[in-house]
Amino acid sequence: MEQKNNTGAIFKNNYKKTDAQPDYKGKALIDGVEKEVALWLNESKNGVKYFSAAFSKPYQAEVEAGGDEDAKYDAKMSEGADDLPF
Repeated sequence: MEQKNNTGAIFKNNYKKTDAQPDYKGKALIDGVEKEVALWLNESKNGVKYFSAAFSKPYQAEVEAGGDEDAKYDAKMSEGADDLPF
């Protein structure tokens, strides 16, 4: 499904286990940038129900995001290899 700019889709979070996890989750394309959307259903002191929202960068697994510490170290060490004085 192609996402149009400044639109999104939100779905019920069927995997919610704690109150810290959102009641609803989804994605939106905001000004050409993909964002994840999290919504919590809350109730005010006056009994009025409302959603609170959080927007974040899309989730990337640590390996996909370059989280391999050994590979980072090897890359860092090879960067300075040409600067050795001998």
